[in-house]
Amino acid sequence: MLNQFLKTAGKLVCVLLFTANLLSCSIKETDKGTETGKIKWPEINQEMKPWTRWWWFGNAVTEKDLTAALEAYKKAGLGGVEITPIYGVRGAEDHFIDFLSPAWMDKLSYTLKEAKRLGLGVDLANASGWPFGGPWVDEQMACKNMVSKVFKLEGGHTLTENIIYVQTPLVRVAGEKKVTITDIKAPITANENLQDYAFDQVRYERELPLIIVTASKKEKNGFTEVIDLTNKVKKGKLEWTAPQGEWTVCALFQGNHGKMVERAGPGGEGNVIDHFSSEALEKYLNKFDTAFKDNDLSHLRYFFNDSYEVDDAQGQANWTPAFFSAFKTTRGYDLTKHIPALLGLDTEEMNSRVLYDYRMTVSDLLLEKYTKNWQKWAAKQGKGIRNQAHGSPANVLDLYAASDIPEIEGTEIVNLKSAPSAAHITGKRLTSSESATWLNEHFESNLGDVKGAVDKLWLAGVNHIFYHGTAYSPQQAKWPGWLFYAAVHFTPTNSLWEDFGAFNQYAARAQSFLQAGKPSNDILLYFGLADLWSERGKYMLKHFHSNKFFDELSLKACGDYLSKEGYSWDALSDKQLIDVTCQDSTLLIGGNIYKTLVVPEIQYMPIETFEKLMNLAQEGATIIFHKNMPSDIPGLANLAQARKKMNVLKGKLAFTRKGNSQTAIYGKGRIILSNDLSSLTANTSLAPEQMYTKGLQCIRRLKDDGNYYYFINNPSEKPFKGWITLHAQYRSAALYNLMTGKDGYVKTREQGDNTEMYLELTFNESIVVETFRGEHKGAFYPYYESAGKPLELSGWKIDFVKGGPVLPTSITTTKELQSWTNYGPAYTAFSGTAEYSTMIPTLSTKADAWRLALGDVRESASIYINGNYLGTCFGSPYSIEIPSNLLTNGNNELKIRVSNLMANRIADLDKRGVEWRIFYNTNFNARSKMNVGKDGKFTAKNWKPKLSGLIGPTTLTPIAIH
Repeated sequence: MLNQFLKTAGKLVCVLLFTANLLSCSIKETDKGTETGKIKWPEINQEMKPWTRWWWFGNAVTEKDLTAALEAYKKAGLGGVEITPIYGVRGAEDHFIDFLSPAWMDKLSYTLKEAKRLGLGVDLANASGWPFGGPWVDEQMACKNMVSKVFKLEGGHTLTENIIYVQTPLVRVAGEKKVTITDIKAPITANENLQDYAFDQVRYERELPLIIVTASKKEKNGFTEVIDLTNKVKKGKLEWTAPQGEWTVCALFQGNHGKMVERAGPGGEGNVIDHFSSEALEKYLNKFDTAFKDNDLSHLRYFFNDSYEVDDAQGQANWTPAFFSAFKTTRGYDLTKHIPALLGLDTEEMNSRVLYDYRMTVSDLLLEKYTKNWQKWAAKQGKGIRNQAHGSPANVLDLYAASDIPEIEGTEIVNLKSAPSAAHITGKRLTSSESATWLNEHFESNLGDVKGAVDKLWLAGVNHIFYHGTAYSPQQAKWPGWLFYAAVHFTPTNSLWEDFGAFNQYAARAQSFLQAGKPSNDILLYFGLADLWSERGKYMLKHFHSNKFFDELSLKACGDYLSKEGYSWDALSDKQLIDVTCQDSTLLIGGNIYKTLVVPEIQYMPIETFEKLMNLAQEGATIIFHKNMPSDIPGLANLAQARKKMNVLKGKLAFTRKGNSQTAIYGKGRIILSNDLSSLTANTSLAPEQMYTKGLQCIRRLKDDGNYYYFINNPSEKPFKGWITLHAQYRSAALYNLMTGKDGYVKTREQGDNTEMYLELTFNESIVVETFRGEHKGAFYPYYESAGKPLELSGWKIDFVKGGPVLPTSITTTKELQSWTNYGPAYTAFSGTAEYSTMIPTLSTKADAWRLALGDVRESASIYINGNYLGTCFGSPYSIEIPSNLLTNGNNELKIRVSNLMANRIADLDKRGVEWRIFYNTNFNARSKMNVGKDGKFTAKNWKPKLSGLIGPTTLTPIAIH
């Protein structure tokens, strides 16, 4: 999990389930059509339901509590868990279990059996905490860094300074116990109380081994006559007299980067592995092989990696002992001849080219030595890997492509589309996400916020969400139980758990459509890194940190424009481009069809990529270059030959100008240069989804029968009512309300060559449209309009039914509704569920249905008429439609169960000085400075009571179908 958690707000629609019978029908086949068509909801399976990251604190788990937890998750509608062992809880030390020990394996085996019994899936993190590492990772296996010293030397002189590098000691801890490097033994595993320290990075003071020493003669246009002097260094002394001229002596040393596993649990603390070494990975995974032997892991699905994050520390892990040989194999020349350029001491061009080749080699190593080998190891066991590739100093699309399930996190659309793009390009069925990570300040996120976050993930192409997350907590643990510091706390102790199951049903329904068929996007967007990797910047390596990295790419501007205007696209890398073929002027890859390929503004492009683009155009494809074609080749390898080849290919193009674009016919296809991306429609067969001009957003899936599913979202704070056109051929369509389970056919009309459909969406509501090429008829999806004046309901009784610290006394009021925190101290501190009940008076007005508008609700509300559950509202507009047949007599009882946030009860604990933050390692940091206590950690003691309950006004309005 990246240590960046951006706020995502979501305001949201409600769940309406008219009756228990209708609810059961909502996930079964509903035949409402003629002989030529029927409405059918997908069957929901385990993978369609949302899963959750399940933190095991100190592995202090018991069979009794494991069963209780899994049964609660099953009841709440989760589809599976991902076990991630992390740091422990103070006071539970006697119950700690070392990661991968026989006792730990017993608990894993028991969990797998119980999960299988309950129909829950299980994934497992391949480490305790993150990144990969542990106490069995010795110094040879650990991540490395390269440091340097540079000396100037005139001809005829010898170097008087010693060529040695003493590593500066460093210790960083995430725990609360302060420590200096002199307090720490080497290796780190020789120290006691590792949980107490929570080491993040440790470097000991030591003389580092020498990698290489070279001398380069300085000339006017760079360096020449490179000499390897490594063998001439004796006990730190360089035994060499410089020939005539001005010389630069460069010495490289190999250090231990010192990164420790973050948030590690007992038995998992230690060095992070060298991700660029296949030997290090093999030795690391051997520990798992030994632990797994003779254990039944058949129910375990995939192994998981929680992002790279090796460089979430001081300095970078930028070296591996075999780097020089790997560089020569992959780049084709000897890096030892260009050490000044590697260090940025040569000409600007030479520095840029060598650095690009260095970064490309690191990318290749991370792909070939780590990601692919890890996947092969999992495959031998009949498993797969779920991989968060972001954070890596590599081409993230290639790493995602090597994963069985790519996993993304974040909030920004171009970043979010990286993992789904790789899945689409390589024909993978699932893309997962770390979802709803610490959306707001602790305890201030509601289920509406969560909906806003997951809707955005689905629009990017994710179809397999993992909540972030759920902490294992013993049943006897005092409230609020065991909690993870960077989470929205999807745990049974959360007062919103009361309504979590209704939200999970919404998520499962959505993913049942989003996992069906295959992606249907029109544009391939080239993901070029050559420009960025040719810029030195502040560090040797560039990392794909979530949300931030993409701001540096020209792809960001293109991706943002395409997404904003309603064009559908997938990004692809240089390696992935090789697999693209052209047929009938369309581009084929991963079993998907694309109409064109867009290259963002770029200066450098590998010659293999440029040749491939030209070949695709020759075969009939349309290739669009934004603003310009690439002007040069990156890197140093075969530069002259590659430049010549690019110029020859460019010379075959004869452009003609029209407006802001130039077009060259090449073979059967076209090369287009366009200064303005808005000319895409004019110059190609591309068409955006017109609904974007009306404020709606969507993603499209192609069904096996040639029809489409559209997931449509209204992200604005205004309701939408009107006609829309889909970028698809269809004669009729059906609507599926993911919240309510309602369905029905759509009203359509012919407008020229297009079929339009009528749609209504409340703000932030989502719905699925299924298109049909044939004429399908049946009951229309019902839309309502007011048919009379609203009746304000009064005479409420309020019973507090669940929560704490104690259940307040019931309240009966004939006055206006208000926050229950206004009723006194016992109510101010309460977090939980209150049941509001009143009698609905006799309704004289006839109506097709009645709209119950709850008004202001904090935070979610479940509605019952005469004991029958109708639905759950997660956010404004907090209203549902009630069928008239439920209100036929004058003796109808309305009950509304309202759950508030955990915030008021947490604030009460902090005001009273009750310690609930009992966790080793990261013990609840605050997001906002105003919530930082004297100890530097999160506190809610200064909070005013958060509004809670049914605040209203609550009205009942007659409505009629229109």
